Amino acid sequence: MRGRDRQTGKLFSYISPEELVPADHPLRAIRSLVNAALDRLSPEFAAIYARNGRPSIAPERLLRALLLQALFSVRSERQLMQQITYNMLFRWFIGLAMDAPVWDVTVFTKNRDRLLEGDIARGFLVAILADPQVKPLLSAEHFSVDGTLIEAWASMKSFRPKDGGGEPPAPGRNGERDFRGEKRANDTHASTTDPDARLFRKSSGQASQLCHMGHVLMENRNGLVMDATVTTATGTAEREAASAMLGELPRGGRVTVGADKLFDTCDFVAEMRRLGVTSHVAQHTNGRRSAIDRRTTRHAGYAASQRIRKRIEEVSAQDPPSRYRPGRLGVHLHRRSLQLGAHPQAFGGRGMTAPGLCP
Repeated sequence: MRGRDRQTGKLFSYISPEELVPADHPLRAIRSLVNAALDRLSPEFAAIYARNGRPSIAPERLLRALLLQALFSVRSERQLMQQITYNMLFRWFIGLAMDAPVWDVTVFTKNRDRLLEGDIARGFLVAILADPQVKPLLSAEHFSVDGTLIEAWASMKSFRPKDGGGEPPAPGRNGERDFRGEKRANDTHASTTDPDARLFRKSSGQASQLCHMGHVLMENRNGLVMDATVTTATGTAEREAASAMLGELPRGGRVTVGADKLFDTCDFVAEMRRLGVTSHVAQHTNGRRSAIDRRTTRHAGYAASQRIRKRIEEVSAQDPPSRYRPGRLGVHLHRRSLQLGAHPQAFGGRGMTAPGLCP
């Protein structure tokens, strides 16, 4: 017998979102870790919020929502609010009832800014790493560092002379601008929409773009992120950020760090030796003098780290991450972290520094 396509609403619903989420869903394991970390951060939340006044969005719910935005690559906070409205899984993870109203996107953004200004995002990562379920998985001996370019939410037409000169774009919403024959550099030009962005390219043969630089420190046992930071895009930013992150590690036994050829400089290797870290850095093969000598390359551990690095590069070349980017997320740099949206204010920038060379 054919069933009828009758759409009738019910006055009451007795099904909990908890019952609708599969028991083996990966967000269940993530949610338990997140909730435990948020409980440990509760004293810090109390310190940055006033005791009186109108209640804000609960910081625990706000951080869960931001985590969903990162996990599911939601390209804007406005789209995130739309998905929370009808996505039962998102509501369950955040802790919203099925009939609870969703926040206005402007209110959500203001509350997010206030929360991140207290450096809570970094504390959230530290709290996750300190979890009893995560801590045994972390290696205290073998690490890897790397950096990547993060495209700024600014067009090349916004890269104007700092003295206010230069030909303006043609009238209109997206007016044309001819840059042919014009020399532009970070010491004389800056973006009018994101002054922290720098004109930079990571390697020869690539086009320069306005960008920031992101850095990550990972342990090699299970590939978990130990630290992350965002800096201005310069030729030495990767090595400087790596030195800072490795310098904050608790000191115990011997530590090794793997990295690509960009880290094969005398200054970086000397800094690692000062910190008691063995540099498993890929050696230059283009005729430049390498800062890595037989003291490092003669060990079997160095050969093993290079095999792993080459395998990762091969996999990355076969499946470039750009194929899977579902959208564009607007960000700007603020206090070593990325903030969503356009830059709120304009101020001067610094120039680009060339990579260090061995004498």
